[in-house]
Amino acid sequence: MPVELFEQKPSDALPIHLVAKGGLESAGLSQDVLAWANANGFAGEAGKLLVLSGTDGRLAGALFGTGKGDSGLAFGALARSLPEGNWHFATAPAQPELAALGAALGGYAFTRYGKKPGRALGLEVPAGVDAARLNRIVDAVFLVRDLVNTPTNDMGPSSLEAEVRKLAGIHGAEVRVTLGDDLLKHNFPMIHAVGRASDDAPRLIDLNWGSQDAPKVTLVGKGVCFDTGGLDIKPASSMLLMKKDMGGAANVLGLASMIMAARLNVRLRVLIPAVENAISANAFRPGDVLQSRKGISVEIGNTDAEGRLVLADALALADDEQPQMLIDMATLTGAARVALGPDLPPFYTDDEALAADLAAASVAVEDPMWRMPLWKPYDSKLSSKIADMNNVTTDGFAGSITAALFLKRFVEKTPGWAHFDIFAWNPSDRPHGPTGGEAQAIRALEKVISARFG
Repeated sequence: MPVELFEQKPSDALPIHLVAKGGLESAGLSQDVLAWANANGFAGEAGKLLVLSGTDGRLAGALFGTGKGDSGLAFGALARSLPEGNWHFATAPAQPELAALGAALGGYAFTRYGKKPGRALGLEVPAGVDAARLNRIVDAVFLVRDLVNTPTNDMGPSSLEAEVRKLAGIHGAEVRVTLGDDLLKHNFPMIHAVGRASDDAPRLIDLNWGSQDAPKVTLVGKGVCFDTGGLDIKPASSMLLMKKDMGGAANVLGLASMIMAARLNVRLRVLIPAVENAISANAFRPGDVLQSRKGISVEIGNTDAEGRLVLADALALADDEQPQMLIDMATLTGAARVALGPDLPPFYTDDEALAADLAAASVAVEDPMWRMPLWKPYDSKLSSKIADMNNVTTDGFAGSITAALFLKRFVEKTPGWAHFDIFAWNPSDRPHGPTGGEAQAIRALEKVISARFG
């Protein structure tokens, strides 16, 4: 079960003494505790825990190694190493908010299909830390992880719609859905084309919340609930993680949950084109030319570059309103992983102030991201001999940049736009999150949005 965060220390809370690497002698510990630590070879290595017992043999506390103290989220190791019970920091962490957050995030377990929850833990948040805000963040991250971890047989387009409606019901938001052939009627032809081969009909999910006269913040998330690659079919090994191809949708829902729970002064809109890129007789084909909502014709060079197609129609709709901030998130390219790896998602924007705010927030909350360029000379790589553009390039270079440039064609009116090419997955266990679905960039985005519109 998740780590429960308390504003006030429970009466039975046991102390966690923090020890830097090589800092035993200066940690203010008793001689008995020092002797015990030395006898067990404990020297403050990052993530190491040593349980303390009293003279009566009962649990009396713990020592936790902080190493060089580089990461607050490293405190996530506590969730998997502390004995059950309530705890408090006897030593003030250098980054108290991140330490408490890391400990809480480390308590996540995906239990839908029978996996056992973790141990029951409670933790007093350090003085001055807003426990309510931390709980909003934890709830959002766990929502993202749960959505991404759920396989497509239980998280297809209709199930994703149900999750959006559930979140909307909690916060009093409105949801409208354009379904199936109505996508053609309402001019979302590329969303329809990508999703029409699936038995679970394609749809555009449109959530709205907040005062009509508040600043507009619009979030667009790629909701490809499974990606076979279409007729340009992926090899089997590349399909194993394709349940996570709706990770962009999951992440914008996590961000939306934080915004709504905090009651920020924004008019929030969330747009999710929810589809399954399946294979059937009516699947769209390589060489097809699709019309987009914006009127730009797109030649299909590869059906496995479908995410940008559904995002394009949604972005064109969002851009019509000219929101103060427009964010899209998508598990869009393997090229982004080649460039920066799974833990460091690139983002793209021409808004210098927004880029600076995002970079600063990323460092402050340990939510890594890296700005990449919307390099205009590469725009010509998307040219087509028969249509306005192609959905892929022919040379294979700069795949993440050219995907961002593709999307940029559909955002002309909104200067405050940023595109995030996320992975939405931990390929291995980390202190604050196990292998599996992951929230990326939304904690930094929440900090920026709160600062601008809170």
